[in-house]
Order: sequence, then C-alpha cells, then structure tokens
Amino acid sequence: MSTQKTEPAKWKLYLVAAAFTLSIGFSFFGIKQCVPYADTLTILSYRYVAALIGVAIFIPISKALGFYPKADKGRPKSRLYMVAAFYIAFMILQILAMFFATSIEGAIVYAMVPIFAKIIGRIVLGEKSTRLQMFFVVMTVAALIILIILNATDIHLNVTGLAIMTVSSIFMACQNVSARYVRGVFQPIEITTTIAVGGSFIFIGASIVRAAVKHDFASLIEPLHHPDFIIWVSFLGIFCILLSAQFMAYMLAHMEIIQCTVFNSASTLVSIIAGALILGEPLYIYHYVCGAIILAGVIGLTLAPADAKNSGKSLSDDMKK
Repeated sequence: MSTQKTEPAKWKLYLVAAAFTLSIGFSFFGIKQCVPYADTLTILSYRYVAALIGVAIFIPISKALGFYPKADKGRPKSRLYMVAAFYIAFMILQILAMFFATSIEGAIVYAMVPIFAKIIGRIVLGEKSTRLQMFFVVMTVAALIILIILNATDIHLNVTGLAIMTVSSIFMACQNVSARYVRGVFQPIEITTTIAVGGSFIFIGASIVRAAVKHDFASLIEPLHHPDFIIWVSFLGIFCILLSAQFMAYMLAHMEIIQCTVFNSASTLVSIIAGALILGEPLYIYHYVCGAIILAGVIGLTLAPADAKNSGKSLSDDMKK
C-alpha cells in the first residue's frame, strides 16, 4: 500500500471509518427497539431481508450509472466466499452463544477481536505492527473491557458460552484478515453482496424451518404489523449490515487490520453515548475516563501507521506467482 495512493484519500478513509463506527454503535440501540416485537433469530432474518433488498436496489442503479466494478475473469471466487463465510459464521455463533452467556460477557470477549485479528494477520498475511501501534491497541481494548465490566449489572462465568463467543470472535477476526487479503482483487461491494445473499439464505431459511416445525408462521409475520419494527429492522439491515460491511471492506482494502478492527471498540462507546442521549441512561465518571482512553487509542492508531512494506501479502500478490 503505497503512500502515493493513500495520502490524498485519507480524509475519505477516516470519514468512512467514522461512518462505520456510528453505524455499528447505533446498531445496539436499533436492536433494543426491535426486541419488544421479535426474538433474536426473527430480528436477524428481517435484517438480512432489508440488506438483500438494499443490494437488489443498489446494484442495478450502480451498474446503470457505471459505478459497479467490472468482474475480471480468472479471479478465485472461493476466496470471496471465504470472506462471507467467516462473517456469517461469526453471526451464527454469536446468536448461539447468547443461549449460554449474557450479552455483557459476549461484549467483553468481542472486545478482543483486534488482538485476535492482529495475531492471525501476522501469522497468515505477515502483516507487522509497530510497538506504538500495539500500545494503542492494548490501551483501547483494556479501557473497553473495563468500561463494559463497570457498566454491567450481571456477569457470571459460563464456560460453554465463553468458548462459543471466543470462537465467534476469532471468526470475526478471520473475516477481517481474509477481507484484507482479497483487497485489490474483489471490491467492497462484491464482498457486501456475497455476505447479504449468503446471510439471507441461511437466516431466512432457518426462520422458515423453525416456523414450520412449530406450526407457527403467525409469529414470523406478526412483527410486520408494527411500523416501528419495520423502520428499525430496515435501519439494522441497510446501515448495520449492508453499509457497515461495505465500510469495513473499504477500510480493510486501504488500512492495516490493526487500525480497522479497533474502530469496533469506539462503536461500543457510541452505543453507550446514544443510550444516554436518546434513552436517558445515566453516565458516570468511568464512562468519561474510559471513553477518553478509547478515543485516544483510536486517534493514536490513525496517526501511527506502519510502513507500507509491513502491510502483508494479498491475493493479487499470490495470483502473480
């Protein structure tokens, strides 16, 4: 990744990173609005319905305007499917983990994704990080975990839930690494489309099968009687799946893995602030202290990139061999 290519677009890159952080941060708020009307699997299914509708609208328009990337022949599509599979596997295991662990425990483990991604990226891609970068990552992750623990009301250790959530977070880290690997060969919109189509097939199919087994299609349709549910689940599908996946894929195409993943930490901070401003949830001194440390870590990482030669190998490099 040469400086000549990335320097003029830094403002755009950081704007996308900020948009990603906001979209993920507000996803927690959106889910809270949907919970009174449907269970987790139903909400997730309709999120993917919304994402799929978004893709179906966006692709024809972008092709008509000449924005959609042309598909080059000879590209290994299996690598593209691998990126989507890791993301979908992460979501499946995340849902499964919630049957055994609390959302607070899940958030604590999920906060470790930047560390997992760093380790996997170093092993698989050979992407190196500076000591200063690692300092900012550890600082951010530590502050986030402390913030989650202090903000929690119920934490209990469940080994099964902890194990599943750990594997889920590792899959998310693998998705980040694999998306970074295919940069320059597959465009962000191609990654997003594959995730939306694959996720829709699996989660919508699972909801239909469950409704058929229980002979209860009414509960699957009932949430659509509530306009609030439709609005918020559309937000979750369009902004928190379709656009956030697009933003992350774009970031991973131009930024180091360790820089991209740490923006997830900032998204948790956004969700807490959103809860305070919109739902009236209280803010305490530890929110401000941990929030300041997290922001300092994110800013520090954006200002401390490693040399381009440390960015690791890519699919395009392997295709040239």
